[in-house]
Amino acid sequence: MNLKEAKQITGGLSSPSKMPGYAYNLPAQACITGSKLVQIPGSVCHGCYALKGRYRFRNVKDALSRRLAAIMGPRWIEAMTVLVAHYSQKVPYFRWHDSGDLQSVQHLKNIFEVCNQTPQVQHWLPTREAKFLPLTPDSIPKNLIIRLSGHKIDKAAASFWPWTSTVVTAGKSCPASEQGNQCQDCRACWDRGTDNIAYGLH
Repeated sequence: MNLKEAKQITGGLSSPSKMPGYAYNLPAQACITGSKLVQIPGSVCHGCYALKGRYRFRNVKDALSRRLAAIMGPRWIEAMTVLVAHYSQKVPYFRWHDSGDLQSVQHLKNIFEVCNQTPQVQHWLPTREAKFLPLTPDSIPKNLIIRLSGHKIDKAAASFWPWTSTVVTAGKSCPASEQGNQCQDCRACWDRGTDNIAYGLH
């Protein structure tokens, strides 16, 4: 499969300016939990960045919709593997869902297969969909970290999952706000040795 065909099947990758490498995003409107939280003041999703700005452009919305429609396609795993392997050659770090979230258990299993087929790449998947996670992290590919995202600002991380993220008004651990809103050389989000990432509220 060539790159052109892989892009047609998957809808292509995203390239967030903050990230060191490439990513894959879906429409925030399709978030199962996030679409409820966005209505609740004090939640992390209230005022969601992926519902504003360039995400409202027609070409961006169309691209996100194409990706959502593609995730259960019969050749999605093969096509995503081609794209991830190619675009992660220089920077072997990949983020799942810089907007959007998991849609089902099968969606997560498909991501697992892409990770298994790209062992040279470190994958990071943030999610709020705890109901789709395996009972233990033992079945997760070793090159994937799934961080369970907290729902409320300044609330403690979930205790039942080993890797989490929170949003705080003080005491952040993410250095991006002091680095032009970029990861630069920080890779803590991909690090299984870092239990929780505290992002500053912005």
